[in-house]
Amino acid sequence: MTMKSIKLGIIREGKVPPDKRVPFTPLQTEEIEQRFPNVKVICQSSEVRAFKDDEYRELGIEVRPDVTDCDVLMGIKEVPIAGLIPNKTYLFFSHTIKKQPYNKKLLQEILKRKIRLIDYETLKDRLGNRLVAFGRYAGIVGAYNGLWTYGKRYGDYSLRRAFDCFDVNDLKLELRKVKLPPVKIILTGAGRVGKGAMETLDTAGIRKVGVYDFLTKTFDEPVYVQLGSADYHIRHEGRHFNRDEFHQHPERYDSTFLSFTKVADILMAGAFWNPKAPVLFTREDMCSPEFKIKIIADITCDVGGSIPSTIRASTIPEPLYDYDPQTGQEKPSLSNDKHITVMAVDNLPCELPRSASEEFGRDLIDRILPLLFVKDADGVLKRATIAKGGQLTENFAYLEDYVAEK
Repeated sequence: MTMKSIKLGIIREGKVPPDKRVPFTPLQTEEIEQRFPNVKVICQSSEVRAFKDDEYRELGIEVRPDVTDCDVLMGIKEVPIAGLIPNKTYLFFSHTIKKQPYNKKLLQEILKRKIRLIDYETLKDRLGNRLVAFGRYAGIVGAYNGLWTYGKRYGDYSLRRAFDCFDVNDLKLELRKVKLPPVKIILTGAGRVGKGAMETLDTAGIRKVGVYDFLTKTFDEPVYVQLGSADYHIRHEGRHFNRDEFHQHPERYDSTFLSFTKVADILMAGAFWNPKAPVLFTREDMCSPEFKIKIIADITCDVGGSIPSTIRASTIPEPLYDYDPQTGQEKPSLSNDKHITVMAVDNLPCELPRSASEEFGRDLIDRILPLLFVKDADGVLKRATIAKGGQLTENFAYLEDYVAEK
């Protein structure tokens, strides 16, 4: 039996502002054609990618403006509605599964054009763990931006912006310039984001300490503590923290985070927050003289979430703003010592597009393409498919009312 030949198109990013990331680097496209002999990769020409068209051409990959003859189309961000080609299989981040109002029309058009949509966010194993994500790079860049912010605010050192670094190795060399006084840094989260942030702090030579030492000791060097949910939540009745219960019923718990805000100078927030869970602290807490934190790098960027000072997402060109806890208002960045400086960029991996793309593409090649081009024995793609043949799939039937609205 001969395998049907398949054309895989790498689409140009059309969202504004454009994203420089790609699903596959030039070297990876070459690898795809070697590993899957029935697959031919076509790259749609683009002015904005972190990798130039010629970098693909040099490896024998065809680059052209039109990809309508491709069977499978892969990008990063939402595809502009005008560019959707009917009856194709698309993989990208659609930002529709939480019924995001700004993408309702996109999903309606995908159904109208009978497109099979697989969202990277919905690609999970049987236990619900995501198979591909940019979290590690959000953590690496978010923690870097937090350290960059400290240098900006206090003038002890100055770093290049992350996006001025060629790749992650260049960024790690830049971290040698960090010269912090004996500050204390809180890092929340132990997932991909938390691990990425840890990489940055470790590379900057900042020592990791345990919770007890962080709360009780003074140090003559900068230190950080990494906190999981169990470190700052307590059950109403005072019984022991139970991870499964916390994930299912976070409303049964109270936050004890204020014991940390009394001693820390910088907060790097990388933990997933459930809206039913207690917030880390309130605006009133931030007004207290006991609240010591002056810089918050909100890597998860939950606007209106667990951190009251994250009142909007910031942008890569303008990454900072100040928050005045007394009024709850935004102020110009670095404008007053009494303010808290906030870094809440919501597309952090875009600052290191080459490295972030390389890791993402690696996961796609190892974990997803064999399912797409050979066999999906475990039904991963089936579970991740949002729409097919003009219908929502069973797993995403809950979006019916969202797509029905005019």
